[in-house]
Amino acid sequence: MLQGSPSCVWCQSGSTLRASGFCCVCRKHLQEIPSSSTNVSTSLEWDPGKTSELLSGMGVSALKKDRLGNENTPQDLLVSSPCLPPKRQKVKDNEKDFVIVRRPWLLREAESGISLDALPDELLLAIFAYLPLKDLLKVSMICKRWHRLSFDESLWQTLDLTGGNLLPGVLGQLLPAGVTVFRCPRSCIGDPLFKTSNLLKIQHLDLSNCTVSAADLHSILCLCEKLQNLSLEGLVLSDSIIKSIARNPNLIRLNLCGCSGFSAEALELMLSSCSMLEELNLSWCEFTATHVKAAVNHVTSKITQLNLSGYRENLQIADVKTLVERCPLLVHLDLSDSMMLKPECFQYFKQLVFLQHLCLSRCYQISPAALVELGEIRTLKTLQVFGIVTDSSLQLLEEALPDMKINGSHFTSIARPTVGNKKSHEIWGIKCRLTLRNPSFL
Repeated sequence: MLQGSPSCVWCQSGSTLRASGFCCVCRKHLQEIPSSSTNVSTSLEWDPGKTSELLSGMGVSALKKDRLGNENTPQDLLVSSPCLPPKRQKVKDNEKDFVIVRRPWLLREAESGISLDALPDELLLAIFAYLPLKDLLKVSMICKRWHRLSFDESLWQTLDLTGGNLLPGVLGQLLPAGVTVFRCPRSCIGDPLFKTSNLLKIQHLDLSNCTVSAADLHSILCLCEKLQNLSLEGLVLSDSIIKSIARNPNLIRLNLCGCSGFSAEALELMLSSCSMLEELNLSWCEFTATHVKAAVNHVTSKITQLNLSGYRENLQIADVKTLVERCPLLVHLDLSDSMMLKPECFQYFKQLVFLQHLCLSRCYQISPAALVELGEIRTLKTLQVFGIVTDSSLQLLEEALPDMKINGSHFTSIARPTVGNKKSHEIWGIKCRLTLRNPSFL
């Protein structure tokens, strides 16, 4: 380069200069950079409508854009910050229509809030534990991680779907999530459609008065071997269902009031297998005399509360004798609506040293005067004799038995999951956290 000759304003070289003051090489490079008016085209476009829809589904309201298009940017930064031009990077000849625009650093730092994705599983589970059932099912559809966490067994310990219309597949997805307490009376239950043959963890189960087929009920009970409390009141059963119940050796309370559809042989097997039973309700089942004899001959000696009411001619005094000899620990005994019982059976009741509650309602061969003999049972606290005594004779009986409460309750609580208020979300004293507030939800 000759001394004193002009140099390029860009590269300071002494190459041949144009009128613009740039050498030929620099001028060519500058021409490769598109101007700010060049249209930017990409194959992916942001759809604000879909984004707003997604946020609404998550329960988050989308922020409104201002006229300048500055979305989610604090206003104080928009006012105080200088409008910095976007930085553009050089591109090759075959990418002239593409420009990478970076947001100014100041605006990027202004984004506030903590992403839920950054929270550990333990913290998200603690948050999910406060969600009601409907919302917990909603968050399970957000992403794979949330789906996994929302079905963590720690969240599904207790579940109440009372009165629900449960479509096929619903129970097959919910019960394997770790449910141990399941309350679902008066519900319409479709085929559970279990995707696994693994045993369920259910320990307390109430399906009283449900609309469910015997086959679908069996598909649930055949996966239950840890039951402690079970109520199937009013259901049509089968021998296979009774045999499934027999595979629960730790069963403590069993309510089969008003059930039908199973043989005396299956009943015998179940009672022989469930040796830990303390409360048993077999009232008003479609029993023959053979069923009744199977019950009194095979019920466990550990039983303390027993309901065998409703067997009219099928329960004999000899059956009472056998029952008392097998079950000396009885505290509560209900033999109502047994037409064949007479005052002769009182001698057997006297052998029950722990007997506190006795029900003999509508046992019409027992006269009101004969009931006075029951006063010899010092442990007896309540006596239900509806249909035997009139209002006038009741007053005389109360005077003869002053330490005994007579006809204080029309209904028995033996082995029943819920007593009194049906709106309670408790079964056998256990409160359910996840409840179905809208029965048509599922």
